[in-house]
Amino acid sequence: MVSRLTPFLGLVLCSATINQVHCDYYSKSVPSSHRKEKVTHLHFYLFDILSGKKPTAVEVAHANVTVGPKSATPFGSLYAIDDILKDGPETDSKVIGNARGLYLSSSMDNKMTLVLYVDFGFTIGKFNGSSIIVFSRNPVTESPRELAVVGGRGKFKMARGFAEVKTHYLNVTNGDAILDYKVTVFHYEEV
Repeated sequence: MVSRLTPFLGLVLCSATINQVHCDYYSKSVPSSHRKEKVTHLHFYLFDILSGKKPTAVEVAHANVTVGPKSATPFGSLYAIDDILKDGPETDSKVIGNARGLYLSSSMDNKMTLVLYVDFGFTIGKFNGSSIIVFSRNPVTESPRELAVVGGRGKFKMARGFAEVKTHYLNVTNGDAILDYKVTVFHYEEV
């Protein structure tokens, strides 16, 4: 039985090496005529709460040494966030989405700076199910400060742009903050 299969297996192996499949890692580039670039301006408030029984930002890692001034977010601290986005700065303003991601306290001086990686997801209205991605240095003590929009999902596919951020409220003791975001997003929509 094995001797009858040997020529057959030899033939299969030879044909497999002769008929190799060739595959490119890209396809032909073609102009995008079915997409139109659009500019959208967003304005919302982010509620970043580190205190109380239901914080929206929690420390998930920190450095083993203490460096720099004492603060609510010391140098080397990493926070996971699930912050609330609202259409106004008041606590009873309408919730329009959430900001989920991470920020790292990255300055050793008294000019608190964070590095932000956050997905700003919208849950109501025209942009329900869409989000913008911010990955940027955030010099918290500067006002206004500019953050980079580097991507998006849903109606914000291929987004790029910037967010101008001002601190509306900051409790320097516990780190709670309300931030005013004015975002300019360049993105594409289907035509």
